[in-house]
Amino acid sequence: MSNNFPIHVEHLCKYYSVHQKESGLAGSLKSFVRRKYTDVKAVDDVSFTIGAGEIVGFLGPNGAGKTTTLKVLSGLLYPTRGVARVLGFTPSERRAAFLRQITLVMGQKQQLSWDLPALETFLVNAAIYEIPDDQFKKTMRELTELLELAPLLKKQVRKLSLGERMKCELAAALLHRPQVLFLDEPTIGLDVTMQTKIRQFVCDYNERYGATIILTSHYMADVTALCQRVIVIDHGKLLYDGDLRALAEKIAPHKLIRVEFSQPLNGQRLEEYGEVVSARDQHAELLIPRDATSDVAARMLAQLPIADVTIEEPPIEDVITRVFEQAAKARAERGEKDEDEE
Repeated sequence: MSNNFPIHVEHLCKYYSVHQKESGLAGSLKSFVRRKYTDVKAVDDVSFTIGAGEIVGFLGPNGAGKTTTLKVLSGLLYPTRGVARVLGFTPSERRAAFLRQITLVMGQKQQLSWDLPALETFLVNAAIYEIPDDQFKKTMRELTELLELAPLLKKQVRKLSLGERMKCELAAALLHRPQVLFLDEPTIGLDVTMQTKIRQFVCDYNERYGATIILTSHYMADVTALCQRVIVIDHGKLLYDGDLRALAEKIAPHKLIRVEFSQPLNGQRLEEYGEVVSARDQHAELLIPRDATSDVAARMLAQLPIADVTIEEPPIEDVITRVFEQAAKARAERGEKDEDEE
């Protein structure tokens, strides 16, 4: 495999056989005699490659298969079929040389010892990964500086705030300087200020070490701040792989124009310029067809008492929601039923 693609996924599938039981005593008795199972396709024929140093957003609703894919790539799950290669290794083999170069950070899980200072966990991880003492000290200095850890290292983990614990979790996961990071909701539950700090740290780590990063997050601010490319999956299937801006242009046929008027409109109708999203006092928002934005904006400036105007892409949350709505409509047209990831 080319060194330019440290992550290579080809026709990856992960299916679960799930026991189905009817409710009530009769259902329990039937289940005891003859169990019924159904296959849940958590990941269904997904293919992509990610180049060295890329930060890629991995998006999808709950149950889409995001975490399952990351667990396969980090070696925690065996794929049902297909190819998964990370840094030239087969993840499910869990070779020591592979584990020393990757890390999986899950925002809802923790590896820190609850009753000990974070520094104790760092020392344990240094021993597990056989990190030389001089490298450990150097990396600790760098992580302490990037994450502002100095006041936290000797505090019991139970006494740290959620944001402080998340910073320590990241440090613990990165002590061995992994070249591939799988970040699963790393800012979940954090306040806006801490989310910004974590994003900046991820960006700094990527620039300093050239790490390849897959990021899942329900906070689209994480994705727009860090990722130019996104991979979108739903119900285990790949829906989109490409540039985030190109996705907006492909899916959202409109741009958003925000205007502030210098005086009341005196009966002038905004509907002739586009779809009015809101209009109150001397402010208005309109959706304008993407290919007509320049002409409409020029006409509004010439004909209306405008004090200020901005033209924006639609919120990325709206774009992603539209992607999932189109996928759900396509499934319904094919007569497929929705199944949640187990």
